[in-house]
Amino acid sequence: MEQKTYIFDFDGTLVDSMDTWAGVYIKLLDENGISYPSDIVKIITPLGNSGAAKYCISLGLHMTAEEIAEHNHEILIKRYGYEIPEKSNVTKTLKRLKEKGCSLNVLTASPHKYLDPCLKRLGIYELFDNVWSIDDFGHSKGETVIYEKAAQRLGVKVSDCVFADDNLIALKTAKEAGMVTLGVYDKSSHDLTEEIKMVSDKYITDFDQI
Repeated sequence: MEQKTYIFDFDGTLVDSMDTWAGVYIKLLDENGISYPSDIVKIITPLGNSGAAKYCISLGLHMTAEEIAEHNHEILIKRYGYEIPEKSNVTKTLKRLKEKGCSLNVLTASPHKYLDPCLKRLGIYELFDNVWSIDDFGHSKGETVIYEKAAQRLGVKVSDCVFADDNLIALKTAKEAGMVTLGVYDKSSHDLTEEIKMVSDKYITDFDQI
């Protein structure tokens, strides 16, 4: 991959957090005796906290989006702020790409209140030219327009961007938008590995493979 502009997902790509992020929603549904699809992690990951809350409500959870956010906040702020680790060889690889003159950026469904403290604690926040949440665009990662707008903000063609993610829907949508796709293995999407490989221009199981 010779492209110089990289856009990285956060949860499940840069950090090992999918069990935590998706887990708070699944736990809430379990506690309330609400059934959900077996692929719920795949469904809610591109949606962000607001979208995930709305999805849980659509399944029959009798809470408002605000109540769900308040319920989950204490757990998530602690985990992202103090516990969640980076994935293997992330820092080393990001520094190597930065030294080569690459533009490094983040585009995630996670809000800044969890995203920024985690990246700063891991010591990699300053490596990125832009750290974006979907809240900064008003679109989910399941919409092609968000990738087009990200490229516009970077001042490059969509086709000049490498988009790295562990989520099938996000990768498929980025590819439809015209980006080069880099599939990243995460245990939360293990059963979708072959499908993810099909929509990825390159697939990695460790960051040192970039």
